[in-house]
Amino acid sequence: MTKYIVTGVDGNFGGYVAEHITSLTDKENLIFTCPFEAGLEKFKAEGFDTRVANFNHPETLEEAFKGGDALLIISAPFVGKKRQQAHKNAVDAAKKAGVSRILYTSLVNAQDPENPSVEKVDHAVTEQYIEQSGLDYVFLRNSQYAEAMITIYFTSADSDGVLANNAGDGQMPFISRRDCAKAAMHALVNDELKNTILNINGPESMTMSEFVAIGNEQTGRKVTYKATTDEENYEVFDALGVPRTTDGDFQDDSPAPYSSEGMVTFGQAIREGKLSTFTDDFEKLVGEKPRTVAHMFAHADEYQVGRRNSTDD
Repeated sequence: MTKYIVTGVDGNFGGYVAEHITSLTDKENLIFTCPFEAGLEKFKAEGFDTRVANFNHPETLEEAFKGGDALLIISAPFVGKKRQQAHKNAVDAAKKAGVSRILYTSLVNAQDPENPSVEKVDHAVTEQYIEQSGLDYVFLRNSQYAEAMITIYFTSADSDGVLANNAGDGQMPFISRRDCAKAAMHALVNDELKNTILNINGPESMTMSEFVAIGNEQTGRKVTYKATTDEENYEVFDALGVPRTTDGDFQDDSPAPYSSEGMVTFGQAIREGKLSTFTDDFEKLVGEKPRTVAHMFAHADEYQVGRRNSTDD
């Protein structure tokens, strides 16, 4: 009997996995973790094996991972050396605890040195560290979450009606965070899936102008798209009170739980064609097509990016 460990079950991604993975495997095969006991209460009450595992505190990890065979590491929401170390802590503990396979949520084109996304640096470092660990691995390289841009679309609609960013005419197969989570849980319980990289993309590739047009068609809003320079895009986020890095202060009502550095360099990467990877890996893995942008806009209340859920301690 294989034991599967799902981390971060208090978050948007891990929470979706935890809520739905029993459609693929029995409760007895699962271990749920998150950084604090409070985030586990619901699942503990439902009879799941729950354990506290805080990636920033390696002393909590080995015991939390004991008895597990496959570990889903959901990339941490902060950026830089701290995230790289947190991921390394999880990998080291998994190896000590006897875990044999690690699944990691990464980013498309993560190891391209010319990819300007600041986010990809951490993903490249983590992928390389996992490879060097000697454990079996699956890298789930996700496209940009549609939810992030849907939230920005509505923020723009409620202000001046202009969605301004620096993606230009670059192509992006936007995917729902829920579908990324669905792909992760299918990959986790597939014991035969080892030492492979999967690109988790949406069902259609589009420019930002096309994304906005779909939003207008589905919502009846009249948002226009304006291509900006990178610095102009920083100024847009500055005006919204979004910090430039994840070390900054996020307002409770911030329309973007991501730092502007992450979003602007994402836009640059899209513009330069570095995030245009477009495959059917999701459909092959899950057995169905991912959600369309049109569907997500038509049910927009369900597809907002939500609050930032960062473990900084």
